[in-house]
Amino acid sequence: MATRNMGMAEASGGRLKWVLLAVLLMAAVAIAYLWPSLRAYSQTGAAYSARVVCSCRYIGGRELGDCEKDLEPGMEVVSLSEAADAKRIDATVPLMAAESAEYRDGWGCVLMTPKEREQAD
Repeated sequence: MATRNMGMAEASGGRLKWVLLAVLLMAAVAIAYLWPSLRAYSQTGAAYSARVVCSCRYIGGRELGDCEKDLEPGMEVVSLSEAADAKRIDATVPLMAAESAEYRDGWGCVLMTPKEREQAD
């Protein structure tokens, strides 16, 4: 009967490969499980940021960079941009969410609906 004698390094390398594969699989399952919550938090954060910065910019009259200081800690992941001619602030969380708020006379800063955002682009 022929047997193959594996060295210690060869055996541990095989085990390491399976352990890494299991860890990656568990990470993928965790991300899939948490995705709806992450997306909801991202949507809320983008809407909050757009609304607060729009009010600061167009009602308070401050600069965009100065308005970013008004956001809560943890909002650093939200990217902000300004469409000055439309008096609109766009907030995005990369790969997750996008929201916009625009200043409307008599109403202040209002979050835009998806249809309004689509027409504005």
